[in-house]
Amino acid sequence: MPRAKRGNKRLERRKKILRLAKGYRGTKSKLYRAAKESVERALQFAYTGRKLKKRDFRSLWIVRIGAAARLHGLNYSQFMHGLKVAGIELDRKSLAELAVSHPDAFAELVGQARAALEQKPQRAAA
Repeated sequence: MPRAKRGNKRLERRKKILRLAKGYRGTKSKLYRAAKESVERALQFAYTGRKLKKRDFRSLWIVRIGAAARLHGLNYSQFMHGLKVAGIELDRKSLAELAVSHPDAFAELVGQARAALEQKPQRAAA
């Protein structure tokens, strides 16, 4: 049986790594071993970044909703609780978009949340 050399597969794998390393400085974009280390590190940062992006956007939406709610006399937690009591199930992303783009619609939501909070029986202070 003839000897099987890994020429093509090895070349394809190396070319893929070097393509991913395009734009890196110096050795990291030219030599396979250095490029492989840099690409692995970059892919790890990219993976972590995709997780952090979700966290960052959620906190941004919360800040925007809280700021818009304070303009109407409620804080963030009161507003969100009022929406829950009123049975309005909008996610934070769409609430933040309303707060920024359509302040009149957001003001109406604040009014509904406030009305729901006023109708709800208050707990007696212990």
